[in-house]
Amino acid sequence: MKAFFALIHREFIEHRGAFFIAPLVLVGVVFALTLLAFSVDRLDTRFSGQLLTVVPNWVFEAGFAGLSAAWLAYLGFVLFFYCADGFAADKRNNAMLFWKSMPVTDFKVLLSKITAALTILPGAVFAVALVSIMLMFGVAYVTTMIAGLGTGGLFGAIVGIYGQMALVFLVVLICGLLWYLPYMALVGALGSVVGRWAIPLSLLLPTVVSALEWVTLGGLHPFATRTWAYLDYRSQLPVSTDHLDRVFEGQEPFDATLFVTDFLQKFDWPQVGIGIGFALIVLYVASEYRRRAAAN
Repeated sequence: MKAFFALIHREFIEHRGAFFIAPLVLVGVVFALTLLAFSVDRLDTRFSGQLLTVVPNWVFEAGFAGLSAAWLAYLGFVLFFYCADGFAADKRNNAMLFWKSMPVTDFKVLLSKITAALTILPGAVFAVALVSIMLMFGVAYVTTMIAGLGTGGLFGAIVGIYGQMALVFLVVLICGLLWYLPYMALVGALGSVVGRWAIPLSLLLPTVVSALEWVTLGGLHPFATRTWAYLDYRSQLPVSTDHLDRVFEGQEPFDATLFVTDFLQKFDWPQVGIGIGFALIVLYVASEYRRRAAAN
């Protein structure tokens, strides 16, 4: 197990720029721009503070949700390129012979990469995201204080909202990683075989499979097949819940516990299990190619 954890740690060290340093720099730049905007009167402090006290719960919940969505989009982007490039990094930097000399199988090496993509790498982005949201919440509360409207009750409400939304963020992040695991594994497996060509190939492969179904089984067009419908379903994280619908309709306030409970109950867990099985199969096939190919 020590060797396996060492492999995961290696992935973080090699890719900490995209998953830790770059997000920290981005947070620093945005925070500095925010402070500068207030200091040069680009933003009306008093007006902003009054606005934050009109509907404080909605403003902070929506702000947290918006920032979380932005960080999830960033994470999805870097994970895609990590899986496409990181799985081929050993071949590119001439480390293949070194790892083949170690008592570690090719399958375990690839498994460590996908494990890093599910744990330590998104964990780093998640931690930075929480810090960034905390800073934005701090700026918002200071704004209300400058406007003379900051109170202890408002501060307590902000802390409660932060805790609830952080729980929602964590649950959605974990479920999203599990939901998109087969895509990550497929891109990584292709990266192990064809290197950086995995990026265009991973986008082309679903279209080719759908077109083959259209040619053999018929249909209106290549994008009106069962294959394409399934891929479209697996490309969208199912986050719709009855509680969230009632919140949008103004029938009840947002409650993190109700959302998480409803979300987990309605989540398509059988599809998650299918995705995990698919990921293990494609990684195993890629590891066998990696072990047997003369170029490796």
